[in-house]
Amino acid sequence: MNETIEQIRQTALSEGFAAMGIAPAVTSAGFHQLVDWIESGYAGTMDYIDRRREAYRHPSGVLPGAKSIIVLAMNYDSADPEALTELRSDRRNDPSHASYGRVARYTWSGEDYHDVIHPKLKRIIREIRASIPGANARGIVDTAPLMEREVAVLAGLGWRGKNTLLLNKQLGSYFFLSCILVDVELPTDQPHEGHHCGNCTACLDACPTDAFPEPGVMDARRCISYLTIEQSELPQESLRSGIGDWLFGCDICQEVCPWNRRPAKRSQEMTGLRQHRREGWGKQSSDGWFELESLFLMDDDEFRHRFRKTPFWRSRRRGMLRNAIIVMGNQPRPEHLGRLFGVLDEDDPILRAAAVWAILQHEDEAAKERLVSYRHRETDPLVVAEFEKK
Repeated sequence: MNETIEQIRQTALSEGFAAMGIAPAVTSAGFHQLVDWIESGYAGTMDYIDRRREAYRHPSGVLPGAKSIIVLAMNYDSADPEALTELRSDRRNDPSHASYGRVARYTWSGEDYHDVIHPKLKRIIREIRASIPGANARGIVDTAPLMEREVAVLAGLGWRGKNTLLLNKQLGSYFFLSCILVDVELPTDQPHEGHHCGNCTACLDACPTDAFPEPGVMDARRCISYLTIEQSELPQESLRSGIGDWLFGCDICQEVCPWNRRPAKRSQEMTGLRQHRREGWGKQSSDGWFELESLFLMDDDEFRHRFRKTPFWRSRRRGMLRNAIIVMGNQPRPEHLGRLFGVLDEDDPILRAAAVWAILQHEDEAAKERLVSYRHRETDPLVVAEFEKK
C-alpha cells in the first residue's frame, strides 16, 4: 500500500499539485461550529450551505462509505508583495489607469480553476482504481459539502489562520484545496499540530469592512469577496466605501499575512496558465487590474463569450457592472460621470441605485443638480431610497 501511495503522490506532483496529505474520513469535530456560524446569520444569502447542513457532519455525505481522504494543494499566483505594492502605487498615480478595479489573485490565470483541477483529479482517480481494484473514489473542488480546511489540518497540510484560511509554512495561503474521497482505508499522515499565527492580528486589523467578529470567525455578509461575488443585491451603504477598488474578490487578509511574504513553492501549471491568459480579458494587466470601461461597452452575450470559462462568470455581467459602479463611486473622477449617468437608463434598479450613490460621491454640484431630472421619473423604492440619502 505504501508503494501505491507514493505513486499517487508522484502523480499528484506531476499534475502540478504542490502538496498532498491523507486524512481519515471521520465525523467533523467542527460541525457544531458550522451550525453556530449558520445560525448566527454569517452565511448571508448562501442558503445552499444550510440546505446541505447534515451532509457536512461526515464525509459519507459526499461519498457513501468514505474511509480516507486525499487532500491536495495547488498554488495559484503568488507574486512578490513588495513588487505588487509598487505596481499598484504606479497604477493609482497614473491618470491613464484611473478606470481600473482590482481582482482577486486566483483569477489572474484567466481560467476557472475548477476546469483546471477536475481533470487532474480524474487522472489520479483512474490510477487509484487501477492500483486498488474495486475502490470507489470521488474528486471534489470546493463545491461539495465537506469541511475541507478541517480535513486538510487532519492531513497535515497546515493550520487554520485567524482569517479562517488554511496556512502552510511553505505555501502560505495562496493555494486551492481539492480532495479525493475513497472508500478504502489508506495510510494517513500525521495531523498538523499547533497554530503559528502567535499574537499576530494583521489579517483582522487590515479588513476594511470588519468581517471578522473574532479570530477564526468570518461574517460573510461583511466580506468583500462575498459582497462582490456571492451577493446579488446592492451592498448596504455602510460597507460600500470599504469595498474600495475591489471589482471581484479580495486578497487583503492574505496580502498582509507574514506567511505569504515567504518564498512559496509555485505550481508550474498555474504559473503557465498565467503566462498564457485567456484571450479577451480586455486591458486587464498581469498585476491584477481589470478595465472598468470594458464592462459598460459589452452586452451580456459578449460577456458570456469572453468570460464563460473564467471565475468572473459567477457574478455575470450584472454583478461585475454593479461592482464597477461601486468602484467608481469610491474613486470619483469626472470621466466616470458619463458612464454613471448612462446607467440611470438601465432596466435593472440595482444598477440604477448603485449609479445614484456613485454620482453622489462626486464633488460636482452640476452633476448633483442633473440628478434631479432623473429623480422625478424614478419609481422603484430601492432607487428612490438612494436619492433620498442626498
